[in-house]
Amino acid sequence: MRIAIAGDLHGLWDAVDERILERLDPDVVLMVGDLGEGEDRMSRMVARLPVPVACVLGNHDAARDGRGEVLRRQLTLLGDAHCGWGLRRLDPPGLAVVGGRPASSGGGYVLSAAVRSVWGPVPLETSITRITTAAATVSAQDSLVLLAHVGPTGLGSAAHDLCGRDWRRPARDWGDLDLAAAIVRIRRWRPIPLVVFGHMHHRLRGGGQRRSFLLDRYNTAYLNAAVVPRHGRDEHGCPLRHFAMAHLEGNQLLWAAHCWFDGEATLRWQECLYQATAA
Repeated sequence: MRIAIAGDLHGLWDAVDERILERLDPDVVLMVGDLGEGEDRMSRMVARLPVPVACVLGNHDAARDGRGEVLRRQLTLLGDAHCGWGLRRLDPPGLAVVGGRPASSGGGYVLSAAVRSVWGPVPLETSITRITTAAATVSAQDSLVLLAHVGPTGLGSAAHDLCGRDWRRPARDWGDLDLAAAIVRIRRWRPIPLVVFGHMHHRLRGGGQRRSFLLDRYNTAYLNAAVVPRHGRDEHGCPLRHFAMAHLEGNQLLWAAHCWFDGEATLRWQECLYQATAA
C-alpha cells in the first residue's frame, strides 16, 4: 500500500500538488492538519481529492476563534475525511486510520478554547478512551495507522527530537500525553506499524534540523511530516513539492522517505528514512 503524507500545509496547496498526486496515484493520502488559518478553500480541497484521504485538523485550523465556529465549519466541509478522535476506514485499499485529538498544539494535554467550544471539556481519560475505542473496532490482521496533528510523548525531550520544544528554553518533550497512553493500550491486543503527525517543524528555531523518524522496540514507526514550507523551487525556478511517502504491507512498514517532486511528479530528491531488511 502506497501512502502519500502531506505535512502542515499552512495554505500551500495548488494545482501543482494536485497534478503530482494524480500522477503518483497513491493508494491513500494522509493529512496531519494545519491546513491553513481556517480557510474554507483548504477544507474543500481535502474533501474533493479523488483518492482515499484521511485528515486530522491542527491548532492553526481554528484560526484563533475561541468560539469554535471556524472549527465547526471546517469539520462540516471535511465530512467523513476528518477522523480526529475516531476511525476512518479506507476500503479500498484496506486501511484503518484512527485519529488522535483534533486541533492539538502539544505540551501534554491542553484543550484550547476552540476545542472546548466544539467538543466540551474533555478529560484526559476520555480522550485516551476515544482513541483506543476507535482502534478496538479494527481487526488485528488489518493495516492500522494512527494519524495525529502532534505526536505522542516519549519520543525524546531534546529540541531536535520528533516532538521536542525548540522555541523556548529549556527544551522539553512537547508531545501529546493522550496519544502516548492510547498507543500503550492499543498494543495490548494488536501491533501499530505507523504513527503519522506534524506540528513540530523540521527546521529548528535556533538552526539545524529536527529528527523526523523513529522506530521503537515494538516495531512502531513514528513519522513527523512537517516540512515547512513544503513548497520550493529548483535551481531553474521550477516548482517542487514535498510529500512524505510510505509503503505499508499488512502491519509492517516496508519503506518511508521524504520526497521532493517536480510538477510532472518526477522525484527530484529523496531522504530515505527507513528500509525494511529482507527476511
